[in-house]
Amino acid sequence: MPILPYSFYRRPDVLQVAADLMGKLLVTRWNAVVTSGRIVECEAYAGIGDRASHAFGGRRTARNEPMYAAGGRSYVYLCYGIHHLFNVVTNEAEIPHAILIRALEPVEGVEEMRKRVGKPRPDPSLTRGPGNLSKALGIVTAHSNLSLKSAELFIADDGYRLQPGWLAWSPRIGVDYAGEDALLPYRLYVKGNVYVSGRPR
Repeated sequence: MPILPYSFYRRPDVLQVAADLMGKLLVTRWNAVVTSGRIVECEAYAGIGDRASHAFGGRRTARNEPMYAAGGRSYVYLCYGIHHLFNVVTNEAEIPHAILIRALEPVEGVEEMRKRVGKPRPDPSLTRGPGNLSKALGIVTAHSNLSLKSAELFIADDGYRLQPGWLAWSPRIGVDYAGEDALLPYRLYVKGNVYVSGRPR
């Protein structure tokens, strides 16, 4: 199962990279425990010109510094002091594009995911939403700025392909502060998939 190369992430069109991420496997291996899920929802953030981006206007902080790395690294941040949100950094160094992974369809290690989330039994909320999927896969802010070709955290192509017509674009969720940019159709999801978070807009 090939791990995606850096060249996959370092392309200039963040929307194209987001589309190509759909259906790929996000994999974690912490202390030899493997969990993985298929990407079924994500959101693109187009750097300094995107009012919804953490890097809008060239903003640069200790937290968002990984966004300025060359594509193929993780950017994990804490939302509301509770949820660890996992992003894929794209484009070349100093161009802070990123893609938030919003939902996964579990593939491997479902029982371990259930334990991490504290559910009596698995259900679609296990990996629905960016906070839930990070918890299920054991991803926390300490894993920000990791290479996505590392042994512990990577995205792979197992040959699965989504059928034509399965994907849809919509505005992103929870970015109303971004004004007109909140209306951009930068969210991509698999239509009808029970793991997708939020209703289509």
